[in-house]
Amino acid sequence: MAGVLLVAAAMVTGASLAQSVPVPKPAPKGRDGAAGGGGGGPAVTGATQTPPNPVIPDPRRNVPSSIFQTFDANQKAQAAKVSAYLSSLQTLVGNFVQVGPDGSKTQGDFYIQKPGKVRFEYDAPSPIDIVADGSSVVVRDRKLATQDVYPLSQTPLRYLLSDRIDLMKDTNVVNVTADDLFISVTIEEKQALVGTSRLLLMIGAKDGQLKQWTVTDPQGYDTTIAVYNLDSSKKLDPGMFKIDFTNYGPSPG
Repeated sequence: MAGVLLVAAAMVTGASLAQSVPVPKPAPKGRDGAAGGGGGGPAVTGATQTPPNPVIPDPRRNVPSSIFQTFDANQKAQAAKVSAYLSSLQTLVGNFVQVGPDGSKTQGDFYIQKPGKVRFEYDAPSPIDIVADGSSVVVRDRKLATQDVYPLSQTPLRYLLSDRIDLMKDTNVVNVTADDLFISVTIEEKQALVGTSRLLLMIGAKDGQLKQWTVTDPQGYDTTIAVYNLDSSKKLDPGMFKIDFTNYGPSPG
């Protein structure tokens, strides 16, 4: 259970993962387990998809981090496409598969309401919920009745939750790649007291939809989340993003 909490907390840059965690395995050859499942077709509202196998980044990857990094016209165009897609979303609902630094896999449902609000509900037996209310992020353990609170500004998830975003202008993009499956954008963030973290966003090359993201914490450990069964048309109850800072134990009944 503690391991699940660590995996969840890894999504928050300020969370320390100094524990001895095995290095994640590199992505399978040929990307047979590409996120999106079922041949990588577009996620259609109302169509039920099977859980995808997340593409795990190679831990030996070397991402340029020079402040003088330059991008060609094609890379800028790909980044602009991702920016336009993210900016077009106001709500997003779906399922997720999460792979932690130790290779452990969990699943659940997620809900995004922009700007700044998100809820991750992990399937049983995990007792974990992650909620962001626009300014704070909490990692809750319903069974232990504990709750860790972080500023939203300390998690790279805020880029996904921004109302409007231009990745090239609003973030420190250090790499942009595109192939037949994905458009991938890597954002690097350096914080004096925390260290350097990265967010790797992967968008489907064919359907233009969010497929997965990987958060690399300052210790170099990766947490990857692949999403599927996406629906951007649902209206969400604002109450599901409210954080109760005094009562976070088991729900009544």
